[in-house]
Amino acid sequence: MLDGQVVRILKVDLTAQSFTVEERHDLVDSLGGVGTGTRLLAESLDPESPPLDPRQPIVLSIGPLTTIFPLATKTAAVFRSPLTGEWGESYAGMRLAFALRFSGYDAVVITGRAARPVYLVLSPAGVRFEDGRGLWGLSVDDTGRLLREWEPGRGHRSIIRIGPAGERCVAFAGVNVDTFRHFGRLGLGALFGSKNLKALVVHGELSYPIKNLRAYREVYEDIYRRVVHTEIMRKYHGLGTPANVSILNGVGALPTRNLQASSFENAEAISGETFAEQRLMRKLACTGCPVGCIHVALLRRQFAPDHEYESVTLAYDYELIYALGSLLGIGNTDDVLRLIEKVELLGLDAITTGVLLAWATEACEKALLPPNELGVTLAFGHAEGYLAAIDNLVIQPNDLYQTLARGLAAAVRRYGGEDFALLLGGHEMAGYHTGYGFLLGHAVGARHSHLCNDGYGFDQRFKGQVVPEKLVEHLLTEECWRNVLNSLCVCLFARAVYDEATTVRALRSIGLDWDVDGLHKLGREILRLKVQLKQAMGFDYRKIRFSSRFFQTPAMGKKLRKDILDNLLDHYCRALDDLVRA
Repeated sequence: MLDGQVVRILKVDLTAQSFTVEERHDLVDSLGGVGTGTRLLAESLDPESPPLDPRQPIVLSIGPLTTIFPLATKTAAVFRSPLTGEWGESYAGMRLAFALRFSGYDAVVITGRAARPVYLVLSPAGVRFEDGRGLWGLSVDDTGRLLREWEPGRGHRSIIRIGPAGERCVAFAGVNVDTFRHFGRLGLGALFGSKNLKALVVHGELSYPIKNLRAYREVYEDIYRRVVHTEIMRKYHGLGTPANVSILNGVGALPTRNLQASSFENAEAISGETFAEQRLMRKLACTGCPVGCIHVALLRRQFAPDHEYESVTLAYDYELIYALGSLLGIGNTDDVLRLIEKVELLGLDAITTGVLLAWATEACEKALLPPNELGVTLAFGHAEGYLAAIDNLVIQPNDLYQTLARGLAAAVRRYGGEDFALLLGGHEMAGYHTGYGFLLGHAVGARHSHLCNDGYGFDQRFKGQVVPEKLVEHLLTEECWRNVLNSLCVCLFARAVYDEATTVRALRSIGLDWDVDGLHKLGREILRLKVQLKQAMGFDYRKIRFSSRFFQTPAMGKKLRKDILDNLLDHYCRALDDLVRA
């Protein structure tokens, strides 16, 4: 869509093993990414059918700045979530957006179900449907290794795949992207598995000229300078997001042992500083990013007598350390990395896995789960039981694990324990117990993520001082603008770089005539359509409930009150109604 005239959509029907390419002029004003993806999902979604119905679509979409400007590195995925039953939205980096751009497609829509396991090879020539039976049952790592041998290519190639969790339709299975990134949350991997789709290999072979090189170079160099030569992005290259372990622990906002506490006595042992000093092996960057925020650790372990060792490389970040570290009471880097490796190989979302296991540990203590079906001992601080339980989440040997494989909300409906279940809008909690802004923002955000609207940032800036109108305005304004950035597929780490003026300049330099008002209007329109789709799938904002645990454990040193949060939710619902009707 570099010329701003047409959007090229690759549509794949797995049932018929066929594909078509559509050129859509009417989608140009959706910009790209989540804007285009939302409209495409709305066209083919069946809100009356379950998420894993073969007719339900998977949409992958890139933006007009992809590969052209620094940190425009993401691919948006939108789908109906098998975890929550409603809106699903996820983002991944590495090489996928780059490969899609140079394969000639702005978006890919996948429907149907293959008669047997397949993997797809996408290129400018179209789609090859390849037999995937030899990959079925393999780990994410082994699948990637074989596909790299079977489908050789240059650095323009991207390989995305699922593990056994996706094959068995675990509701929080993810999709691995080029080994070190993921479509993690909300269960996209289960949709791949339900469609008998093991992997996609994308070959980018085209090139695109920039028409006005002078204007483009001027904007590019300004963005590059701010990314590389200012302090804006320094945190992400330095310690990366694991820096948050010490920061949040210090202010009493690090969820620990299923949020029974908001600080962890062993935080230093799993901090970003400790990982960097003891485990960091190298730093990687997504294609088109000069920052290098992907921190890769080395896990070395003995697997046989006579000094037989193996070395495993694993990407780590704050959310993984929180969910598989402090939340489970795990206080050493070896065990955190072993748990990360387990979820990586099986293809699970780390946050949901950790939150689910933390709840299950406490549910065992309260005798809510049948011990004869659990089959393992779950105890905070002890990794072995968690490693065995993760295997069982995928194998699903009995009714208990079949229920747990549907996520925490399903487990609570079956076994109780709602008062200590860390759910926000039906989605498992991210790692910020900062206050009302985080809880409300996570619960009401379109994809029920802390990344929807910066509620946790509001808490940290205003130190718990909450004026309902001010918080609600912040959440809605921020979510609408992030819809714009996510339509451009700009990494949200760079949101301070891509301010309004810079974003407009970048678009205009490649011939796309947008202004600030137009971008804000688009952000609001995307949110309206998301809300309409969520409601069509049965979601009701006014029925959001908050676990008692959020009010028992202090957030940044202060206990929260349920009546205040309920009042904030009421304010938000009224403001959202006004926005949707406008």
